[in-house]
Amino acid sequence: MEIPPKSPDGSEKSPQSKELLTSNTASTLCISSRSESVWTSASRSKWDIYHKPVIVVSVGAAIFLVGTVITSLSCFLIENKNVYKMCGPAFLSLGLMLLVCGLVWIPIIRKKQKQRQKSQFLQSLKSFFFNR
Repeated sequence: MEIPPKSPDGSEKSPQSKELLTSNTASTLCISSRSESVWTSASRSKWDIYHKPVIVVSVGAAIFLVGTVITSLSCFLIENKNVYKMCGPAFLSLGLMLLVCGLVWIPIIRKKQKQRQKSQFLQSLKSFFFNR
């Protein structure tokens, strides 16, 4: 009776079990990929689609308003005027950047949705004609 050699790490796995592990992880990667939503035809609500850009726009608008208030405080308050003059424009620029990024993100999502609808329509046409 022949005893298989031990592996260097001390585990006693056969070469067949190692092959099974690699093939199992490959199928797991395919199952958990992000493109899974392309294959499912479940419709998503508007909030599910647009919640990230709406949050970015809201946070950007809030930071922009805080920057406006801080900048205007530098005009009215005499003490700590240099701090207000430095922090105000920083908040203004950060808020404006987030606001613009969110506002640009929305048309990009709309365009992707239209392309996805067209591709699903073409896929259904292909399956209709080729599966006869």
